Amino acid sequence: MTDHQQILFALGGNRSGKSDYAENSALALAKSHDLTPIYIATGQAFDDEMKARIKRHLDRRDPSFTTIEEPINLADFINQHHHHHVLLIDSLGVWITNLMVHDLPVDEHIASFLAALKDAKSSVVLVSDEIGMGIVPENAMARAFRDHLGLLNQGVAELANSVVFMVAGLPMMMKSNQNL
Repeated sequence: MTDHQQILFALGGNRSGKSDYAENSALALAKSHDLTPIYIATGQAFDDEMKARIKRHLDRRDPSFTTIEEPINLADFINQHHHHHVLLIDSLGVWITNLMVHDLPVDEHIASFLAALKDAKSSVVLVSDEIGMGIVPENAMARAFRDHLGLLNQGVAELANSVVFMVAGLPMMMKSNQNL
């Protein structure tokens, strides 16, 4: 990676402000290095609530972003984009859900994704849910989701230049690189 290529990881609980923080960070990074911001949306509108959630995200999103819907093949998307982009991926938790719902090999997708992230030619800003602070889920699928996302979050945090934990709209810097 060059000086301006960064990996920023924003995570937190529901409604913690992580998406807003990530969007603002991606825009600032894009503007400071004359890069194109691309928003990779992992959400799929399976029901009315999700349709409304996606619409809220679209309505508040800065028009500078080019929005691409990519619910499954994040590694391929990262591999195809070059140094003149800032990629914002929102969210990794929804991506894990998509993989599980479509009965895809989650561990293989995670490994491919982390490899692509490590070799990224673009700066990448990622959003994920922190789910390891609650109770153990009562059903096997929920426990598998928690385990997959927890391991993915650890892998992303290891690769990231900067990690921000969002609480009540406030960023708590956990890992920092002054280039952002």
